[in-house]
Amino acid sequence: MSNSKYKATIGLEIHAELKTKTKMFCHSKNDPDETRPNVNVCPICMGHPGTLPVINQQAVLNVIKVGLAVKGNIADFTEFDRKNYFYPDIPKGYQISQYKYPIVSGGSIEGFDITRIHLEEDTGTSKHDRGDFSLIDFNRAGVPLMELVTEPVFHNGKDAVFFAKNLQLLLRYLDVAEANMEKGEMRVEANISISDSDTFGTKVEVKNLNSFKAVEGAIDFEIARMTKLLDEGKGDEIIQETRGWDENNQKTFSQRVKESSDDYRYFPEPDLPKLKLHELFDLKTLEEDLPTLPWEKRKWYISGLGASEDAADIFVSDQKLGTFFDDVVAGETDAEFIKLALNYSTSDIVSLLKEGGALPDSVHFKELISMIQKGDLSSRGAKDTLSIMVKEGGDPQKIAHDKGLIQENDEGALVKIIKTIISENEKVVQEYKAGKDASLQFLIGQGMRATKGSANPELLRKLFLEVLK
Repeated sequence: MSNSKYKATIGLEIHAELKTKTKMFCHSKNDPDETRPNVNVCPICMGHPGTLPVINQQAVLNVIKVGLAVKGNIADFTEFDRKNYFYPDIPKGYQISQYKYPIVSGGSIEGFDITRIHLEEDTGTSKHDRGDFSLIDFNRAGVPLMELVTEPVFHNGKDAVFFAKNLQLLLRYLDVAEANMEKGEMRVEANISISDSDTFGTKVEVKNLNSFKAVEGAIDFEIARMTKLLDEGKGDEIIQETRGWDENNQKTFSQRVKESSDDYRYFPEPDLPKLKLHELFDLKTLEEDLPTLPWEKRKWYISGLGASEDAADIFVSDQKLGTFFDDVVAGETDAEFIKLALNYSTSDIVSLLKEGGALPDSVHFKELISMIQKGDLSSRGAKDTLSIMVKEGGDPQKIAHDKGLIQENDEGALVKIIKTIISENEKVVQEYKAGKDASLQFLIGQGMRATKGSANPELLRKLFLEVLK
């Protein structure tokens, strides 16, 4: 923030579509990849008169899992409410949501406090790319939607993005949501205010941020915009409103005056039963069955294995790569082996996968690391062998032998080569003995050339020094 006398306060509202076979209150298919419009619809999710909703148990279970993972309080009593507002993509004229009694209260992710997590149904999708009219696709209408509301605990865009990324990882680790932002499966809204006192300033909401870059950009832009208005004595121009994010121009724009909860005329949904979650679900067993969470894995990689924060983030963010690495180092106590496996996994394998191919067999990769440790492969030879393993598969021993990549470690054979090189380069030898260290490197280079790169360079150096004594 450009002016340190103002304090920015930010709270997030994050929506995530849940992974279920069917929608929240009907048997229509929940398929985010469907491209044909209005095929996953039925009289219930289209709001036809006389239809009755039925609660999707799996969706409720998914939210409970998230609540347990963030150490929130799982409600004993919960209910659904009608949130009344008219918009073309709301077929019923209201949205079934939760108001007073959310499924989860409290909890935190990486030290950032959560207010509540509740369950509702998603809206349809408006299509505005047809010229002077719009169309509605109701495939998404009624899809289970988790909404997480944080406390106003963020003070910049970077921390807000850190939280949102960790939530996305959590949803994937729990297998309750894909949370792909580019598909609209996870959307972030930021409530932003600034003030020069302990009293919050006027709150502005920026809606439907569909990338982490947009989240950080919109928050930082709003802080700068409001700071400028306050500095110029135009604080009255900061009003409680909803704003959008213009990706092309990297700035927010006004959309509408912000509604209050009273405007939605919430009341309990009369067509759905109240839920006693502690009776319906075995919460203790559910908590015991939770997988290792992303922040727990990150801590283990750093403190348990000595990984850097960047390396840990790579493994935590890419679950397939993380699982592969876990298999490689399982039961391993050799610090050098773990360090080599870390380096080759987070640099070479990551780069090779971007070029195409697949993760190698973890047993074969362990064998490759062992070959490097034993000096059977040079750094170059290891990289070439690993490249073939990723792109074509195969055993590193066979690949290295077939491609002539095994390092020459036979001291007797290397000494013969060294003596020949010395006899053919008497002038260079004299220069070395006169104190020119670069001459030794030249001789080692000749040794590598004579062995077509198969000699162990460290062994070559050692033997040259012994012969030249």
